[in-house]
Amino acid sequence: MTTNTRSIFDELRWRGLIHDYVEGVDKLLAEQKVTLYNGFDPTADSLHVGHLVPMLALARFQRFGHHVMALAGGGTGMIGDPSGKTDERSLLSVDEVQYNVEKIKKQLARFLDFESPTNPARIINNADWLMQLKLIDFLRDIGKHFSVNSMLAKDSVQSRITRESGISYTEFSYSLLQSYDFLYLFETEGCLLQTGGSDQWGNITAGFDLIRRKTGQSAYGITFPLVKKKDGTKFGKTAGNSVWLDSARTSPYKFYQFWLNTDDGDVINYLKVFTFFEEAKIQSFESEMAAHPELRSAQKALAREMTALMHGESALDQALKASDVLFGGTLDGLTADDLNDIFSDVPRGHISRSLLDADGISIISLLVDSGFLKSKGEAKRAIAEGGINVNNQRVAEDSAFIPTDSFIDGKFIVLRRGKKNYYLVALED
Repeated sequence: MTTNTRSIFDELRWRGLIHDYVEGVDKLLAEQKVTLYNGFDPTADSLHVGHLVPMLALARFQRFGHHVMALAGGGTGMIGDPSGKTDERSLLSVDEVQYNVEKIKKQLARFLDFESPTNPARIINNADWLMQLKLIDFLRDIGKHFSVNSMLAKDSVQSRITRESGISYTEFSYSLLQSYDFLYLFETEGCLLQTGGSDQWGNITAGFDLIRRKTGQSAYGITFPLVKKKDGTKFGKTAGNSVWLDSARTSPYKFYQFWLNTDDGDVINYLKVFTFFEEAKIQSFESEMAAHPELRSAQKALAREMTALMHGESALDQALKASDVLFGGTLDGLTADDLNDIFSDVPRGHISRSLLDADGISIISLLVDSGFLKSKGEAKRAIAEGGINVNNQRVAEDSAFIPTDSFIDGKFIVLRRGKKNYYLVALED
């Protein structure tokens, strides 16, 4: 647990992580340790980097001694939150939702301490209570406390009812279920606080309003800003694709590269939002950036910290090794999948296994038959100039022979001309 004398609210505020909050929550958090939760709906089998804000916020609360619950929405995931969506979600089956819940639980466990002897984090699943509800009872006991007028006024609803496709009653009712979650946890766990992204403010306020109407007591909410880049564009995508937390969707190497490529104008904010670095350390990075921006020390620290946090030290080591390859580093220990990732954006060719004899293939044949160079003459000149590398090892003679085992995992070999002109060759039957 942290020994910092500031409250968690102060901590979140200096990091720029407070968007909206219920009046009095700052005083509450300064005076007592509260139970709180943040929900994560399992609409996919992985969370993405945008989810790191609430995930890490829960971890911050736990480090300050508060009692945190990560709610995997096995029940609400059957419906789908309309917030931030312009079209109706495709409904998932029970089995799909449950599969996604189990995958997401493992990702949450990367950030929260479930083994603490004094204050363990918990993962809960709202399917445990939502799937037991009876429609008539729910409408009488919960629905009567909601005004259709106020539900229609929510941004998530307004943005949909103006479109031709509209919004279904299913998604329109989502806020009732999330509100019931808050009430249920308030009554059964003493949960006083719900957190979430800024697009969840309407659902959170509906929840503490329901608690007030049903119990006459107060509950609280805090929302975090949706992170955007300095230029106003959406955070969390690279080359048009989401950056996922699951290594099968976004490899540790690409995850590392995503953070490493952070713009100078964004990196200090990202260090505040996504790391546990103290204020003084972040200020030192800011000073170093001002003096030596070319070193990109802040980006390197961010990329290392986030990759280790999400995927572990061994995955970070592999990502660093993979990154060095583009600067002529050794390929030792890398797999075919690693090469596929590293060289996903470079030209490729292939060579038939039939061109190899028992021992391998001549360098000239490899360069020309793979399509890397146009002719034997060009290949000989390039070698004579010292510009040809195979697996980042310079080729000295045009009579060189490349052994079959140079193909990594029996699949790929990396050619390079000069410093940056890479070419990936696949061995095909």
